[in-house]
Amino acid sequence: MRRPRPLRTLLTAFATVTAAAGLALGAGGTAHAAATPLPAHVFAPYFETYSSESPAALSAQSGAKFLTMAFLQTEAKGSCTPYWNGDTGKPVSQSVFGSDITTIRGNGGDVIPSFGGYAADNTGTELADSCTDVAKIAAAYENVVTTYGVSRLDLDIEDNSLTNSAGIDRRNQAIKLVQDWAAGTGRTVQFSYTLPTTTHGLADSGLAVLRSAVANGARVDVVNIMTFDYYDGASHDMAADTRTAAEGLHGQLAGLYPAKSSAELWAMTGVTEMPGIDDYGPAETFGTQDAAKVYDWAVAQGVNTLSFWALQRDNGGCPGTKGSDSCSGIAQDTWYFSHAFAPFTGGGSPTSPDFSLSLSPASASVPPGGSAGATVNTAVAAGSAQSVNLSADGAPSGVSVSLTPSSVTAGGSARLAVATTASAAPGTYPITVRGSAPSGAHTATYTLTVTGSGSTGPLVNGDFETGAASPWSCQPGSAVVGSPVHGGGHALKVAPAADRTGQCEQTVTLAPNTAHTLTGWVQGGYAYIGVGGGATASQWVSAGTWTRLSVPFTTDASGKVTVYVHGWYGQGDVYADDFTLT
Repeated sequence: MRRPRPLRTLLTAFATVTAAAGLALGAGGTAHAAATPLPAHVFAPYFETYSSESPAALSAQSGAKFLTMAFLQTEAKGSCTPYWNGDTGKPVSQSVFGSDITTIRGNGGDVIPSFGGYAADNTGTELADSCTDVAKIAAAYENVVTTYGVSRLDLDIEDNSLTNSAGIDRRNQAIKLVQDWAAGTGRTVQFSYTLPTTTHGLADSGLAVLRSAVANGARVDVVNIMTFDYYDGASHDMAADTRTAAEGLHGQLAGLYPAKSSAELWAMTGVTEMPGIDDYGPAETFGTQDAAKVYDWAVAQGVNTLSFWALQRDNGGCPGTKGSDSCSGIAQDTWYFSHAFAPFTGGGSPTSPDFSLSLSPASASVPPGGSAGATVNTAVAAGSAQSVNLSADGAPSGVSVSLTPSSVTAGGSARLAVATTASAAPGTYPITVRGSAPSGAHTATYTLTVTGSGSTGPLVNGDFETGAASPWSCQPGSAVVGSPVHGGGHALKVAPAADRTGQCEQTVTLAPNTAHTLTGWVQGGYAYIGVGGGATASQWVSAGTWTRLSVPFTTDASGKVTVYVHGWYGQGDVYADDFTLT
């Protein structure tokens, strides 16, 4: 439904004249140069505009030249005026983000303003849900285009907006009006729909948005699927699920756009990841190893847009935290994901060769004069296989280490052999295994414990060799087991559930105002050890083999601390053994 608006008709007539000179109307009727179209392949992570950071500053720091600015929404249901985050103090104006956008363009990038988002879709303040006048919705879109000189608008449609059929139709009718206006004024204006997905493509509610677009003659340039927050109760290989979700979308788009080739359908596909632990929890964790896999796949398929939510999360400041707006929840270098995806803009190329290195097992306990060993595993992490030279250092006096063979092709394995003499001093020793290749080096740590006399501190039953947990106090489900064990014949099994971490704990009194170290061996996903009470410190790891954690802390004047071990809500069992306090 198109409603004539005399003022808009006059402005459009003037714009048609200026288009011949390569100009288009800006806010207030000022003639500005038409926006430069985005690259055919663009990396554009979301920037949380509700934060206090400068988008230009974070763009420069991260290396992400193109940003998706989120979000624009009305201040209240029923309004037809969008503001940044629905804040009337942040109108669509050059005074709000205008200088940042100019700086970003000066550095070779651009921005994509995004309407909607979960909060807006949940409160009726998404523009087309809020405003019932199609012409006003179109005018608001055009105002953003001319005010900021952009060539693409993103529409993030989820939650209640997916079931508002009237809003869906209004939105697509408004897109058609804007596209007609752009054609008449010499502008390039693209529209992308950002939609939730299953691991095999859009749900019917998402498809309904695209069906409406086809029915209303609205061109959809990019369908950008959010490959996270599946909330299906399953464990996920997030990189593999990205591929299957996009392949499902590709088939759905083929049904909607039968005239398009396969390459053209991939060229209208976008993928948005959520680095680290998403809102659901650890079962949906997009790790650093997933980034290279998705990048290479996106380059090979020729998708249009690669993105993630959100730039402010691209750091490792909160290990174990899910769904944070300010950190990923995993151990990572700051800007790791931005650096991994940035070359995608302009077409990219497959990642340079790289490899991974791991040990199985990663630790052993032997008496003086004993021996142990492990398998050194390598794998191709990116690119083609390359030769990897292996070495080891850190062995103490009385301990010898050998590697056979000393060089493998990535994907191969070697044997680490450790032998101790009778004179080897009891203690725990980290031995560094290093793999070196033309692409660089990676290391893994083999922890060797030489047994013998020595103090294990004031912990009671730290090795669980009594066959029972006492004096540890445990949540329901935890038990002492005979396998797997790190040393001796018993270990502790910690059993998390949906409503608990499975924590086992023991309170001890140590020397006050003194530095101490808690060590323990753990195995399993999201295994935590730490102390509380008169000191607070912890460490965690997800490991398929026994791994040593060390937690330094300093007691307060009471000297009393509670030592604990636990897993994570709804995740698998964690095993713990050989705790000591020194």
